[in-house]
Amino acid sequence: MAAFSDLARATAWVFDLQKFGIKFGLSSTLNLLARLSLPYQQGQYLHIGGTNGKGSVAATLSAVLTRAGYPVGLYTSPHLVHFKERYRLGEREISEARLLEVINQVRAAVDDAEPPTFFEFATAMAFLYFFQEGAAPIILETGMGGRLDATNIVHPLVSVITNISLDHQEHLGEGLSAIAREKAGIIKPGVPLVTGACQRRVLDLFRDRVREVQAPMYVRGQDFEDRGASGGRFFYRGLSREFRDLTLNLVGRHQYGNAALALAVLELLNLAGLKVPETAIREGLVLTRWPGRLEIVPEDSRVLLDGAHNPAAARILAQTLKQTRGNGRLILVLGIMADKDMDAILARLLPLAETVIFTRPQYFRAATTDDLAARAQGYNIEVLQVPRVAAAVRQARELAGPQDRIVVSGSLYTVGEAKEYFEGIVGEGAKV
Repeated sequence: MAAFSDLARATAWVFDLQKFGIKFGLSSTLNLLARLSLPYQQGQYLHIGGTNGKGSVAATLSAVLTRAGYPVGLYTSPHLVHFKERYRLGEREISEARLLEVINQVRAAVDDAEPPTFFEFATAMAFLYFFQEGAAPIILETGMGGRLDATNIVHPLVSVITNISLDHQEHLGEGLSAIAREKAGIIKPGVPLVTGACQRRVLDLFRDRVREVQAPMYVRGQDFEDRGASGGRFFYRGLSREFRDLTLNLVGRHQYGNAALALAVLELLNLAGLKVPETAIREGLVLTRWPGRLEIVPEDSRVLLDGAHNPAAARILAQTLKQTRGNGRLILVLGIMADKDMDAILARLLPLAETVIFTRPQYFRAATTDDLAARAQGYNIEVLQVPRVAAAVRQARELAGPQDRIVVSGSLYTVGEAKEYFEGIVGEGAKV
């Protein structure tokens, strides 16, 4: 097949692979890498799964290891605005020219008899790009689940399972135990597991798995711990090290726990020979960036973006809003995927607000505004419907006074379209 010469056409072809849906299994990714003759087994990896916090832990590890001088590759999903966000080498996203090259190279290896899903193709791109660039270590965030996730073909230096809560039950099974069993699929023989899970039955399941594969396991709150201090600082007591007065760039007290997971991983990497000095740890924590999570929009400081897409994440967002709320009104702009626990998400957020604007990101899984509005009946709140995210954010800004706060949430797809709206305003040079 002819190579693409235009990035827009190339990425449109990649996105069209979404028509093959979500497919669990490793064979398609393995076959694609085999046709690329890629010796992926030789890489150094950190593999991160869990329900919430995966990206924050991955971004923190990337920032610290980059400050320590390692050529770190970071593969995350989903992207918010641009496809290239998924691939970072150190502090830089992949360039558009390299992105086009990698798409063409992986596309040339596709067997039409075994078409990959979007995520399988994107994952193969990550392996190819990072191997070509000499990245080490390579940080891989799972897409969904773990056992049959396309990233689960590696034997990492450390595995991380951030936490377990109810999400993607239609794919991973009903209940915490079923979800935990799928996440535990990334635990490998002899590879240390670091986890932030706290439920007894989940930890028991993990302990059974690590015993089976003879892997050590380190649990937040038992083997290492974090504690918030005044002035936005926190304390870490680790496996063999302690750090006081650490400052984290990511917003929200829950991020201390995510940072602690990253710090425990770094301690284990030290034992494996990847030395990370304290200066790199402190500088990396301050420089960590993870957009779309409690992110204040520079163009309008009244607007907070947070991709809370399940009840656990919505609870954290609600706690943060209660702690930081001023005297003004709270206006919510919510777009949620139809396969999520919409009622539980709304129950955590609607009681805090005076107005909610329901919207719908341009993604096939998104719930309709009519469905969301019907679920909001019974709450003492003004309900508006604006189908397009950009128009919903624009209306929220028109309604909000100087002391009011606007929170855009419910899905990373919603947050991504909001970020695209603000990028367009800046690009047009309009006043905000």
